[in-house]
Amino acid sequence: MSLPQTMTAIAIPAPGGPEALKPQERPVPAPGAGEVLIEVAAAGVNRPDILQREGGYPPPPGAPDIPGLEVAGKIVALGEGVPAGELGRTVMALVPGGGYAQYCVAALANSLPIPAGLSLNEAAAIPETFFTVWHNVFQRGRLATGEIFLVHGGTSGIGTTAIQLAKAFGATVIATAGSPAKCRACLDLGADHAIDYRQQDFVAECRRITGGKGVDLTLDMVGGSYVERNWDAAAPDGRIVQIAFLGGPQVTANFAKLMMKRLTHTGSTLRPRDVAFKAKIATELEAQVWPLIASGAVRPVMDSAFALVDASKAHARMEEGSHVGKIVLEVG
Repeated sequence: MSLPQTMTAIAIPAPGGPEALKPQERPVPAPGAGEVLIEVAAAGVNRPDILQREGGYPPPPGAPDIPGLEVAGKIVALGEGVPAGELGRTVMALVPGGGYAQYCVAALANSLPIPAGLSLNEAAAIPETFFTVWHNVFQRGRLATGEIFLVHGGTSGIGTTAIQLAKAFGATVIATAGSPAKCRACLDLGADHAIDYRQQDFVAECRRITGGKGVDLTLDMVGGSYVERNWDAAAPDGRIVQIAFLGGPQVTANFAKLMMKRLTHTGSTLRPRDVAFKAKIATELEAQVWPLIASGAVRPVMDSAFALVDASKAHARMEEGSHVGKIVLEVG
């Protein structure tokens, strides 16, 4: 297959606001051993992309400096050791960077088939959020059927995914969101309860909803003042999983609360983990979640789409905070 020598990609010449994202001509990358080259049709936009643009989240060693952690498109070139039958397949992939471009290299082990009925835009909205939620809620957080699950930021890409998957696997779901309209969106997705954190104290509401017991598992991307409040909302032997710090990474907290309730507070970042680790998540997702997507029981929630060259507008949309679900870049 004849490929161009160069492509359009979105670069970050210097850290800054959305306007820091600049279209540039870059060489088309070549896949290495165990990798494939994807002609990108769509790329997901995620909060880590914003942090990278601001200069606070550099790509891991060996990853492209181009932002973008998830893509969907057609495999157009194969690296060493990749079976010839992979050429021409349409896939979605989790990547450590490089998604905001016409072509992107991905590990074959971190690439997945697209469930029937999904558009390429929807497929591009899946990998980063679904890998993150599966690892942190089900692997690290050990959410079990019948437990009470609290997710902050219920209308974010992570939140909309977490609500649907937690419900699909039998949990009672409480979501927080920042307006009555966003709370309604959480309920429409299947949340059993939605708390407007601007108008209500989520700790008091969680205690009321659970009859004073508290929640078994909390997925938090706020940090800051939420750290100790999550402990207050937790049930004895509860778990809190930290995946971001929108409210700041440093906090003073009363650790006696953690000790008295025997709480577990853990956290993780996905981007720096190696291909083999992510491949294990991919295997579990394909076996346990892909059938739910194919049946329509779980779907990515789509907010908006922007052209690749308008990546700055996509970032502005995310930063203004009114989006519900995923924002994607249309590349093809």
